[in-house]
Amino acid sequence: WQPHLHFQLILLYDAVAGDWPGVAAASEWTWWRAVCPNPAALLNLPDERVAYQPLDQVSLLRERRTHFAGNLRLSYREPCTFLRGWRHYLFDEYGQTYLDAYNNVPHVGHAHPRIQAVAAQQLRLLNTNTRYLHPAQIAFAHELLAKLPPSLSVCFFVNSGSEANELALRLARTYTGGHDMITIDHGYHGHTTGAIAISAYKFNHPAGNGKPDWVEVVMAPDPYRGPYGHDGPRYAAEVDQALERIATRGGKLAGFIAETFPSVAGQIIPPPGYLATVYQRIRAAGGVCIADEVQTGLGRLGTHYWAFECQGVVPDVVVLGKPLGNGHPIGAVITTAEIARAFDNGLEFFSTFGGSTLSCVIGREVLRIIDEEGLMDNAHCVGQVLLAGLRDLQHRHPVIGDVRGMGLFIGIELVTDCATRAPATAAARYVRERLRAEHILIGTEGPADNVLKIRPPLTFDLAATTVFLERLDAILSESFIARQGG
Repeated sequence: WQPHLHFQLILLYDAVAGDWPGVAAASEWTWWRAVCPNPAALLNLPDERVAYQPLDQVSLLRERRTHFAGNLRLSYREPCTFLRGWRHYLFDEYGQTYLDAYNNVPHVGHAHPRIQAVAAQQLRLLNTNTRYLHPAQIAFAHELLAKLPPSLSVCFFVNSGSEANELALRLARTYTGGHDMITIDHGYHGHTTGAIAISAYKFNHPAGNGKPDWVEVVMAPDPYRGPYGHDGPRYAAEVDQALERIATRGGKLAGFIAETFPSVAGQIIPPPGYLATVYQRIRAAGGVCIADEVQTGLGRLGTHYWAFECQGVVPDVVVLGKPLGNGHPIGAVITTAEIARAFDNGLEFFSTFGGSTLSCVIGREVLRIIDEEGLMDNAHCVGQVLLAGLRDLQHRHPVIGDVRGMGLFIGIELVTDCATRAPATAAARYVRERLRAEHILIGTEGPADNVLKIRPPLTFDLAATTVFLERLDAILSESFIARQGG
């Protein structure tokens, strides 16, 4: 505690047995207020001067609904209000702790002190744009490029993954002279107009506008649900039909884009040989290959820094987003010198805040923290324990149809019947809400919204894993889940 005067009035001394707590759990607040009433009157102070005033959640929610669009949605039936974070924990307005097993934006942990320090230092000095020389931009580019294959040698810094995918689309079209794109079913690449146009998750939504005529969609390489099991080249052969459709309508291919490991489609780990075969076909048809590594890059998979390395390929364009800034808005596109030269066609490329000095020092520090704190190794070690624990639960809970993942990129697919693999959407939503009640945050994904999505900050440790597995085990044993079948 900071030095202060502690003045507490206790009406029921025997109830505390000599232990006078200065704080109490939110769940016990009503009782403790009765035992320890506000002593303000004894100090000649108004009650509100010293009374704890909780946030008015009802007013907060009403104001949000008044001043923001209805499709800016909140997670959970009972919304969370978080005021502080630390590593893989979040704290609400009462100081209650929540285990964050979901948010990949704070890649190296919430409120990392090193990021606080470099951001504060840079803001004291200067924050300007890429129209001026500054060593921070070069240093960030050097450290990022050192993590990538040598052929990927030119950086573009932007503000988000959505903006980065927009730029990747422009690069592909300028370089090839084509316009048409091939993308994976239920993929997601951002919220801008161009990004939505190549995101089947968005345009195929009942409220979406449908597939643009210049986009072709291929089957997601899902070993659990797909017709070809673990045969990567057979999934990749779907590209041939997409190329034929483009040729039939007189189009010209610009490229192929995919989340390297499809996350929104359900935390899918593509079978071996998938991307190598896809990339071969795309390049033979004159297109470029774009790897969206927003959710899988920067060491999350534990054994590889990038998901494309797991598939044994080198993309022509790599897209990065939110985790690169640990919460600060950063995006990046890295490409070949040849593609960059084609893009340098006289039309200036500029982003006011992309590549700002502040963004560059933060991005560089994130890369250093991943290495110096061993977070990629942590993702590997903790991920192995977590996956083993989840597979043990799978043997005991028939509602778990599949457990898949690498490092701290994990999906748990729930089904109502293990034989038919019918999606257990209601069970997945139930588990998500029950975990929230137990102060654990996860998400749900997949075309049927039946996949529990786990992708925590890379600080997630063995203690957190134990808590998560114990609580999940208990929830899966509840009667609602038993009634879902399996």
